[in-house]
Amino acid sequence: MKIATVSHAALAAALTLACAAQARAADGGNVEGREADAAEADGPSIVVTGQSLEETLPQELSRYGNDVVTVDERQIRNSGAVDVTKALDQVPGLYVRGRNGPFTYVDVSLQGSRTQDVLWTMDGIRLNNRLYGSTSPNDTLPASMIERIEVLRGGESLFYGTQASAGVINVVTRSFSDDPGGQVNASVDSWGGTTLDGYARGALGDHRFVAYASHNRSEGYLPYSAYQPSLTDRHLGYDLWSAGLKYQYALAPDLTLIAQYQHTEAKLDNLSPTRIRESRNDRNEEVASLRLDYTGSDSVQFFLKGYFHDWKTAYIQIRNSLPDHQPQVIYPAGTFWGYRDWGGSAVMKLHLHPGLEYLLGYDFQNFSGRDDVLLIAPTSEQVHAGILQLRTTDEISSKGRLAAGLRYNRTDGARKTIWNVSGRYDFAEALYLEANGGTAFVLPDASQLYGNDPCCEVGNPNLRAEQSLSLNLSAGGILPLGAASLGWKATYFDRRITDMIDSVYDDPAFPGGTYANLDGKVRSQGAELELDARWPGGWGISASYTYARVREKGASTQLDRNPKQYAKAALSYAPEDQPFGASINASWIGDVWSTASGAGRRNYGNYALLDVGAYLYVDGAARRNRFGVNIENLLDREYATRGYLSAATDQGVLDGSNSRFLYFNRGVPRTLRMQYGLSF
Repeated sequence: MKIATVSHAALAAALTLACAAQARAADGGNVEGREADAAEADGPSIVVTGQSLEETLPQELSRYGNDVVTVDERQIRNSGAVDVTKALDQVPGLYVRGRNGPFTYVDVSLQGSRTQDVLWTMDGIRLNNRLYGSTSPNDTLPASMIERIEVLRGGESLFYGTQASAGVINVVTRSFSDDPGGQVNASVDSWGGTTLDGYARGALGDHRFVAYASHNRSEGYLPYSAYQPSLTDRHLGYDLWSAGLKYQYALAPDLTLIAQYQHTEAKLDNLSPTRIRESRNDRNEEVASLRLDYTGSDSVQFFLKGYFHDWKTAYIQIRNSLPDHQPQVIYPAGTFWGYRDWGGSAVMKLHLHPGLEYLLGYDFQNFSGRDDVLLIAPTSEQVHAGILQLRTTDEISSKGRLAAGLRYNRTDGARKTIWNVSGRYDFAEALYLEANGGTAFVLPDASQLYGNDPCCEVGNPNLRAEQSLSLNLSAGGILPLGAASLGWKATYFDRRITDMIDSVYDDPAFPGGTYANLDGKVRSQGAELELDARWPGGWGISASYTYARVREKGASTQLDRNPKQYAKAALSYAPEDQPFGASINASWIGDVWSTASGAGRRNYGNYALLDVGAYLYVDGAARRNRFGVNIENLLDREYATRGYLSAATDQGVLDGSNSRFLYFNRGVPRTLRMQYGLSF
């Protein structure tokens, strides 16, 4: 890979602001906020926790029986994560694999889902690629900008709309603070990868600011298990920089205006195991929002929000000819594919009488995009949605809470009404029950509707939205074990999909295939067990096991690229009174199947991975200068991330036999990463 030098102006600006803030920062302060452990590890500051209806929505939903897991800043930092994929590695019930390491597309299965069944958001802004539903947006999300990640497990279309039929992954960026402070971090890994990032935050009167920036670069590693001599660009690298700014102004004591902007540029290799001389996606992404929050009354609260997401890619592909390896331009530099998504939302909470409160909402999305690589005609879509939820308050019961809601969704060509009912009852600290059930939907993506490339499946503009009916039922609690405590949770989940969209090849009018709504149903059914034990002195052990049976009606085999079983475990030592800590993380993946052209169905799962990490604050109790070391895939296990594929050999192309070879995308080999961070 040849990586061009990119501008570091935004990164330099953020780091300059960080140094200026360090010069002004006081030596002490009181730690407040939602994650005291994370704040303690990063130095003293007073974090302003959001009270907006939007910011608190996931945690509010958890009080009413929705299943929410939060990954905090300390967990992300201790994992040595470079991108959001690695930061999610230990979330129970979530199978996530980057195709070839950091900043690549991922396979996601959340309690037996497909990748396109999970919605990604950043501070509540939709990020999913509506051109291709299975193309995840995480290849432009560095871990350094993340304050926390909220994972909502189960159907969540009521508030989040399409693609949230199995859950939501909400990335929350750096929050506001009344005190000046921040971090500067740098790391290097054994493959030559480097990161440099920083953020600074503070306040001036009623004005609060957060600025952050990062630069991530790597030449990458050999991404395939097998390749042909005609492949001359053999390392999958990346060069990404991102910068963001958040601003908050108190118009009145209970009326707040928040503006946010983030810009990302990335050069991301996009290889194949044959004939590639150069192949790369050059991303340019803008995310912006403006929100007005009113939180001054228990009777009436609301937010109004507008957002803008512009995602552009300039693609280039140059192949080597056979047999002389001369350059052949397949897609000239700048070949466009991308989309623009903008819209607005409004939610009001009314507490007009004792015992009940009402949430009323409106959601508008306007999407447009095109693809000049794998051809999709220019397309646009508008979505209007009305939301109503009724829920009980603690005035009826402080132990039991119920919620029920409806969402009416109207697009240019379809109308859909979905419902959701959830509840939770706390019997005691040792036992609670919660449930979340309802319907959800996934709209067809642009390629399924309007794809018109002769190479591939042709779009079908008459497709219907997929529908699903889901139930999540859980029991859990915290049990005392002498001086220790044991958190436990057992979950049953069941999701049934109708009108599932898939490619079909039995229509003579479309020899390359087309898309259709399948007649049968797909059912994802399974169970999950989570344990989390904590001891005084900083010791902790956590473990989870997930079983997910995912099959089409009448079929006897698991759906491709969906693991039937997987388990995770972690041992950590993070004493509050010592300047050091360490962790060991293990994961096991059971059988996972894929189907390769000419090779049939093959199992690429049944492997275990081990990561280790440690950190040391060299300045002791001050905890400002942190050194960290992490080893990913300690045992250097070679494993496949998305199944077996096949391609024509060089010789098969030359002699016309089209003979093929099997290969798979390789996961991250053993990687040593060393970091230094300065908090102020």
